[in-house]
Amino acid sequence: MTTVLVIDDERPIRSTLRDILEYEEYKVIDVDNGLDGLEILKKEKIDLVLCDIKMNKMDGMEVLTAAQQLTDTPFIMISGHGTIETAIESAKKGAYDFLEKPLDLNRLLITVRNALERGSLVKETKVLKKKFTRTKEILGNSLGIEQIKETIDRVAPTEARVLITGANGSGKELVARWLHEKSNRSSSPLIEVNCAAIPSELIESELFGHEKGSFTSAVKQRIGKFEQANQGTLFLDEIGDMSLSAQAKVLRALQENKITRVGGEKELDVNVRVIAATNKDLLKEIELGNFRMDLYHRLSVILIHVPSLIERIDDIPLLAKTFCEEVCAEYNIKVKEITPDATKALQALPWTGNIRELRNLIERLIILSDQKITEKDVIAFANPRAEIVKSGNMDTDYEGFDYDKFESFQDFKDFAECKFIKYKLDKNSWNVSKTADEIGIQRSHLYSKIDKFGLKRD
Repeated sequence: MTTVLVIDDERPIRSTLRDILEYEEYKVIDVDNGLDGLEILKKEKIDLVLCDIKMNKMDGMEVLTAAQQLTDTPFIMISGHGTIETAIESAKKGAYDFLEKPLDLNRLLITVRNALERGSLVKETKVLKKKFTRTKEILGNSLGIEQIKETIDRVAPTEARVLITGANGSGKELVARWLHEKSNRSSSPLIEVNCAAIPSELIESELFGHEKGSFTSAVKQRIGKFEQANQGTLFLDEIGDMSLSAQAKVLRALQENKITRVGGEKELDVNVRVIAATNKDLLKEIELGNFRMDLYHRLSVILIHVPSLIERIDDIPLLAKTFCEEVCAEYNIKVKEITPDATKALQALPWTGNIRELRNLIERLIILSDQKITEKDVIAFANPRAEIVKSGNMDTDYEGFDYDKFESFQDFKDFAECKFIKYKLDKNSWNVSKTADEIGIQRSHLYSKIDKFGLKRD
């Protein structure tokens, strides 16, 4: 229920306002002085304040000024000695509106409704800005993460191009965002392009734009991502999936700082810093003829490798605690405790989906568990095919399994990943979208994995 605080030293005014507002189904709290009103603002969730200007102990303007330091709650000032100067002063100090006594009923109700709507919009805007514009911290104290933070601090202020490598869900995009945030281009836009999510026949139009009539569906001119990122940063995610023809044009843009729209003839100057990321081994892709060596050397002035979660399990307690606090705040519930045994169980999971998978699992545990997240919860609600390997009281030796057939750790990871994806696809009747959502990766990435492992439906 919406709560309105009335601060006025005249009892008849307070009683009248209470009757009117309660009839409109607002909850009303009233006090006769500003000091008590400020105390209530500190302790209670107040949606709107109606405050008299001339009062004992503390003037209404002083209450308004002090309240600005405590809350964003909208104020409507009331006075029986209203002047234009008083109204202007109220507005300057942050009041939503000014009403004169005796109060007009209709104007009062309209002003209250509008002030509440504005207050609600202000709060929603702040939440959305905090959610979508704030770059999250790179969490972790492991050696690999510390090296990444140090590299970002050194490289970000320069104009050097950066190639970020790492598995899906490991946090490559976050590294790119921090490279932009700490660069001299931070006041200009960061434009992101997922090269794996755009069909090969459209990637050139997406990057460089097109002129009206350049192809069948080009009904109007389109500005490409290079132009949108002018003076800023262009983040080319999953660049290993870009077509060879698009690679050639990107190479030219990087060499000459010029682009030409599809179907156009005019060259356009662009000033863009390019940061690229991929989950593929580009050197192997070059050998296979899928990636240009000259483009690789243009992009890889600085190389940053983001370790997978399984390579930094010491960071899991901090990550799990932070994700728990974030998710609980989103659901507006009390933060749940993750027990030490639950943390050990989390550290023992294989984490094929890396940070993204951990975040999804924490959200699942918060929804399905009780006040504490226990080891039992982790075992029950983690991926049912995930094998938990614990030290001490659980056997880590799988009898009859031939480990010698794997020459490297990467070979074993590929084997396990292939089996896991095949199981999930079969379980979901080869519904790729559903499987991608379930295991926490993008659909385009799942298609890449299917091609990589040569998986086929039985």
